[in-house]
Amino acid sequence: MKKLLCLAFILAITVSYSQAVRKYSNEFMNIGVDAAALGMSNAVVAHTNDVNSGYWNPAGLIGLEDGQIALMHASYFANIAQYDYAAYGKPIDNESAWGFSLIRFGVDDILNTTQLIDANGNIDYNRVSKFSTADYGATFSYARKLKLPGFQYGVNAKIIRRVIGDFANSWGFGFDVGFQFERNDWKFGLMLRDITTTYNVWSINEEEYNKIKGAVAGQNQELPESTEITLPKAQFGISKKFEFHNETSLLASGNLNMQFARTNDIFSTDFVSIDPAIGFEYGYTDLVFLRAGVGNFQNVTQIDNSKKVGFQPNIGLGFKYKGIQIDYALTDLGNQSAALYSNIFSVKVDLSIFR
Repeated sequence: MKKLLCLAFILAITVSYSQAVRKYSNEFMNIGVDAAALGMSNAVVAHTNDVNSGYWNPAGLIGLEDGQIALMHASYFANIAQYDYAAYGKPIDNESAWGFSLIRFGVDDILNTTQLIDANGNIDYNRVSKFSTADYGATFSYARKLKLPGFQYGVNAKIIRRVIGDFANSWGFGFDVGFQFERNDWKFGLMLRDITTTYNVWSINEEEYNKIKGAVAGQNQELPESTEITLPKAQFGISKKFEFHNETSLLASGNLNMQFARTNDIFSTDFVSIDPAIGFEYGYTDLVFLRAGVGNFQNVTQIDNSKKVGFQPNIGLGFKYKGIQIDYALTDLGNQSAALYSNIFSVKVDLSIFR
């Protein structure tokens, strides 16, 4: 018992040393996956029930009837950054399921000009090299039905790997917990992200750091914090699907996305900030889908210090045939810069079609 107490004490000291609590940390894990969900402005926490549930709400993995895989690719910032996602999920039995997903967000072939000028003050382009910066997130998911009718829960264990060329790298870990409940065709969902906070422990290459330490007077004089902490977030969702006689349907859903800090969200206090999102999916014979959504409601300060409410509309469409589903989403329609529009494609395959 004494050894366990000593170990706990040492760990507490380790994670509290030189740490920084970030309002925005590991943000690449919050971009979102699956063009179908992104087309609905991510308002899917309540009804997600496929392989992508490992990201949105692991409780939804219970909806899997067989093995399923998903792939997605997207480019951001005028194709400078590449975002890739792959996932696999499978039921264990009638009461439980598991899944695994991997995310990479990276910028490659960045010019390293820190050694452009040699010790004699001469410019030497042969001293220019290239490096990449990449963030990786691996998520292991488990879901199970509760004994209470209509209730199910899921847990994510996340491993974060971040690499900035030869300059620095970090490892991180964290947990998510999700719940879903259904009654009278209404679905409710609660997703608690980074519930234990997510820790990233950085390793700085001091030799490389010292090369740029004096590049700008008064800047980069001290090593950055060695530990970064990601604060918890919560998402509450509700949805309902309406079936019509002409083989069409309409899925309506909404999310309340919460951060426990003051932000620019439309509703913001020192305790919690809330950003609502709503989404719709119109389906025909479970074959063709049209989607639309709006979210990311923010209080925006203009150049003249006037205030306005900004928001982000998204649209999308999908096609499903014999266990193969291809989806497309066009996001950030409200941005005036075409370079920031994102065309996102994803594919989902039920592995049962190969049997």
